[in-house]
Amino acid sequence: QVQLVESGGGLVQAGGSLRLSCAASGRTLSTYAMAWFRQAPGKEREFLAGVYWKTSTPFYAPSVKGRFTISRDNAKNTVYLQMDSLKPEDTAVYYCAAHTNGDIYWVGSYGSWGQGTQVTVSS
Repeated sequence: QVQLVESGGGLVQAGGSLRLSCAASGRTLSTYAMAWFRQAPGKEREFLAGVYWKTSTPFYAPSVKGRFTISRDNAKNTVYLQMDSLKPEDTAVYYCAAHTNGDIYWVGSYGSWGQGTQVTVSS
C-alpha cells in the first residue's frame, strides 16, 4: 500500500499559478505510475496528469497539456503539479493517486489516494 499526502492548494486569482505537492510513502517501489486528478462539485473525478514512476515520463489529459506540468523528485518521493494560467473552472479538490492496474487515464485504475487539497481560482 502507498500512502499519499497532498499539499499546496489555496486561493489564487485567475491567471495565477500554484504548485501542488504529493508526498508518497510505503510501497512506492512497486508503483507503476502516479497521477493527479481533480473533482469539482457535482462532477466526476477527472484525470489531469501522470508520471511513470520508474522513468519519470509524464502523460497528460489534453485539457491541461501546456498549462499543467507534472514532475517528480526521486530523493523526496514527491510528485508535483505545477499549474499555470489558472482559470475559475480549475476550481476543484485536487487528488494524487498511485496506480494499481489498468488504463492509466482511468480513475478506477488507481488504488491509493490522498486526502485531497482544495484549489479555488477567483475571477
